[in-house]
Amino acid sequence: MPGGADPTGEVKAALTRFASDIKSFNDDIHIRLQQQEERLTMLDRKSLTPARPVLSRSADADAPHQKAFEAYVRSGDDDALRGIVVEEKSLSTAVAGDGGYLVDPKTADVIRSVLRSNASLRAIANVVNVEATSYDVLIDHGDLGSGWATETDPSSETSTPTFERITIPLHELSALPKASQRLLDDAAFNIENWLAARIADKFARAEAAAFVAGDGVDKPTGFLTHPNVAEDSWSWGNIGYVVTGADGGFNGTDPADCLFDLIYALDAEYRTGASFVMNSKTAGAVRKLKDADGRFLWSDGLAAEAPARLAGYPVLIVEDMPDIASDACAIAFGDFQAGYTVAERPDTRILRDPFSAKPHVLFYATKRVGGDVSDFAAIKLLKFAVS
Repeated sequence: MPGGADPTGEVKAALTRFASDIKSFNDDIHIRLQQQEERLTMLDRKSLTPARPVLSRSADADAPHQKAFEAYVRSGDDDALRGIVVEEKSLSTAVAGDGGYLVDPKTADVIRSVLRSNASLRAIANVVNVEATSYDVLIDHGDLGSGWATETDPSSETSTPTFERITIPLHELSALPKASQRLLDDAAFNIENWLAARIADKFARAEAAAFVAGDGVDKPTGFLTHPNVAEDSWSWGNIGYVVTGADGGFNGTDPADCLFDLIYALDAEYRTGASFVMNSKTAGAVRKLKDADGRFLWSDGLAAEAPARLAGYPVLIVEDMPDIASDACAIAFGDFQAGYTVAERPDTRILRDPFSAKPHVLFYATKRVGGDVSDFAAIKLLKFAVS
């Protein structure tokens, strides 16, 4: 070749330089990736490290109050509860002074759960939480005027609405369970569950009785406390009733007819959400009734917790309802979600008293609750009488 150049040697030299450049490029890329990975790892550590305590606190938000409450209940040591009050004023997790300390959220949930599941009017009534000392219900009795009109005819004025105000005051409900100090000192004894069960049982029984027949004096007003009148002469402020046609029992000729009279005494707007309310003895008599074709009017719930049904409507067993007797209004039927309102403060307070019943420790538990009829048209009664 011209100039004596060796093409094979030039190609080999070029390939050697190219391979060296590729190796340098790969080494540079590897170093850059390694440096980038180290920087990302450091950033992850910095971002995750402060987050861990926050997640721990959020997952265990109620633990400080629960532990402090347990210490107070077992030994009367309220230092931790006072500390929570000082440090978390805006949360109001515990309040000292007037009536003791708020129970911890876990115990409060157990009490509320038992109250809801207990055989009480609360199960089907309208339940509202309030922060005041009373709760007002406004009922509009007026009927908005309407009519047909042409494009040019003037519209007539409608009548002024008439409102009925029902005030439901809140009353203090209390329970006073007691335990020996030796039992409280036993670490194996679950003080929260025991206390919640005892308080809830007392509260549930007292509430159930008051919602049915309470006189309104330092307790809720029961729906049976209001005057009852024959359905034909019903007026606001009274509870209407229909009769069975027999004194202290069902009519021997057509015993089931009075139940249908009771159902259709209620306006259609209330029947959709209506329920029967009676005690166990009355239920035992009612479930024997049959229709004209010989079929039982009573049917048990298909699911374990489903209510029994009477003529297609659910039945709530409330033992505080009166037994079947002469002139007794032993069965109620109505839309209690509209007809009866339970107003309550959501908190329960505990005051520990180690002095009044030595060697036992008393726990004075209180909550505020009220109840009354909120719509007199939504509830009807079956009276076991001739007229």
